[in-house]
Amino acid sequence: MENVVNVENFYFAYKKSDLVLRDISFAVKKGSFTVLTGPSGAGKTTLCKALTGIVPFYMGGRYSGDVQIHGETTKGKRVSDLAMRVGFIMEDYESQLVSLTAGEEIAFSLLNHGFAPEEVAERTRKALEDVGLPGRESYQLDELSGGQRQRLLLAATLAVHPDIIVLDEPVSAMDPDGAQSLYKLVNEIHQRYGTTIIAVEHRVDYLLPYVTDMLVLKQGELVAADRFEAAAPKMYEDPELRPLLPALWQVKLGLEEKLGLDLGDWRSEEDALLDFQTYGIVAEGRAD
Repeated sequence: MENVVNVENFYFAYKKSDLVLRDISFAVKKGSFTVLTGPSGAGKTTLCKALTGIVPFYMGGRYSGDVQIHGETTKGKRVSDLAMRVGFIMEDYESQLVSLTAGEEIAFSLLNHGFAPEEVAERTRKALEDVGLPGRESYQLDELSGGQRQRLLLAATLAVHPDIIVLDEPVSAMDPDGAQSLYKLVNEIHQRYGTTIIAVEHRVDYLLPYVTDMLVLKQGELVAADRFEAAAPKMYEDPELRPLLPALWQVKLGLEEKLGLDLGDWRSEEDALLDFQTYGIVAEGRAD
């Protein structure tokens, strides 16, 4: 499968700081739903910014190694050039909103990229429709709820038709219902357009139904870069990383370790119950 991102031996330090990222190497497959996780301060946001060229070419800092998007290095590229291929939604998404109305917000980036007015109008209409905000072009931003503004920013990103969308903890300020709703929408976009998703998240439970691949950072170093099913056991073995696993997988891996079982790929409580019935775990009282 084609790789859309290749990071090779990447080191980075902000000005007057120690290294934030150390010898990072991994690839992201086209069409994957990749989750980037790790403890606070592990370097997740910095790595996201490296994928978009913000680090080091906008913010500055010391670095070595290379970041490639579709086989082309980000060196010498402007952030605006990379935005056509990599959309980025920051944790502080409100700071990315720059216009007064929903339509103007989406049109802003399209016009900056040189799209004709007729195409801007059509892409704006379609993007709002894709995120469940049809016909909201004239809505003032303060008429939209926080969740709707976040959907608007996703629409503005989608309108450019990037191959990759990077989301940096987009649900950190949301309640569980709002978080599940947004990630369900992101997955619908992922499925509909084949967009490669890279989502930073420490509450991976929200993403368990969708995640295909995992990147795990700890203290600036990459400790796992693999399919979710292969990365999860590595996280389970580390007491600091284990709490970041979805609760279902903490139970699953604990049972496998204790009982010597080979359980299935749990993506829902229904999957877990099926295994419980198959192995008689509940009936025999062996789950404690």
